[in-house]
Amino acid sequence: MMIKKMSLAALMLGVLVTSCSSDDDKATTPQLDNLTLNLDGLEALGSNYVYEGWIIVDGAPVSTGVFTSVTFPQTFQVNAEQLSNATQFVLSIEPANDTDPAPSDTKLLAGDFSGNTADVNTGIVGDFSSASGMFFLRTPTDETGMNNGNDENGVWFGTPGMPPTANFNLPTLPEGWAYEGWVVGDSGPLSTGTFTAFDTADNAAPFSETMQAGPPIPGEDFFLEAPAGETFPLDVRNRTVVISVEPVPDDSPAPFAMKPLVGTAGTETAPATHPFGQNLTSLPMGSVTR
Repeated sequence: MMIKKMSLAALMLGVLVTSCSSDDDKATTPQLDNLTLNLDGLEALGSNYVYEGWIIVDGAPVSTGVFTSVTFPQTFQVNAEQLSNATQFVLSIEPANDTDPAPSDTKLLAGDFSGNTADVNTGIVGDFSSASGMFFLRTPTDETGMNNGNDENGVWFGTPGMPPTANFNLPTLPEGWAYEGWVVGDSGPLSTGTFTAFDTADNAAPFSETMQAGPPIPGEDFFLEAPAGETFPLDVRNRTVVISVEPVPDDSPAPFAMKPLVGTAGTETAPATHPFGQNLTSLPMGSVTR
């Protein structure tokens, strides 16, 4: 009889331990809810980078997951309590093999939650609603004190003069972003270099001559190292000229989705100028629903 009682006690203890263990598992497994992204205007990144979503909870970022596809909607499962308490959604661009748990400086979209929805836009990068600027055609890098009669082979962003001056009305970009100029050639867009200041030379002169330094504004002459499919010197007249906003760093040779200014080079060279027009529909935007 004593053996039976001991066996019964052991059985009950086992049931109790199993029950407690099951309760503990439930207590440590967070409930998940869906977060759905419905974004427009994003373009695929280079192979070394991904998009990553974040919710801001009590002032701190919490990752909602990474993605590379730019087809939407996309849904992610997120800690339900954190999602319920989130006040803002932010989208950033991150290295594909990122060991830093915090968001990068390259934050692209942001918006505050109102109820269960956050409308997101590129305001975190800058306000482009008043974006404007002009450019002119001239080839200062092959001149040695006189005009060589080939000004149609270069484009410079500003107002001609001695020296030329900046005329962009564009926001100063935060860390993680830079402007880049482009001319659409016969085989695709040709970079004129990246820049963050409007009254100094840009960071590169991939195609310019070397007879003379360029002016203290961004731009490019198209004489050297023609890419495949292009014939240099390049006649810029009647070609599309673009200013894009690029992530830093950036491993894609193509312009990023954000192209706030687009213009067409006319037939007149300097001192004539050609205006950029706004292209704000290129700026990504969308909504996030919890």
